[in-house]
Amino acid sequence: MKFFNNKYIKPFKNPFVIPGIGFAIWMLFFDSNSYLIHNELNNDIDDLNKQKEYYINEITKDRKAYKKLNTEDGLEKFARETYYLKREKEDIYIIEYEDSLNIESDE
Repeated sequence: MKFFNNKYIKPFKNPFVIPGIGFAIWMLFFDSNSYLIHNELNNDIDDLNKQKEYYINEITKDRKAYKKLNTEDGLEKFARETYYLKREKEDIYIIEYEDSLNIESDE
């Protein structure tokens, strides 16, 4: 009987402790609203917020680029640099430096 009078066993004599521990374990791990599921959902929310910030930054960059292209000078500069367009009676010379070429060496 000395075993049941131990100070560590005494709280378990209360009829509400063992069901309470069982309920807490059930709610933390096995329930549909468990801590593990909430943790996973919080991580998903954090990832989605990071994606949201990334796309907001991309939208602001695109708006700045759109404002630049919306002017005559910006549109002409874009056409000349990207598509090598030119005006009448104008020659375009494309200079490529050796370090900018994609040549594979036989080394």
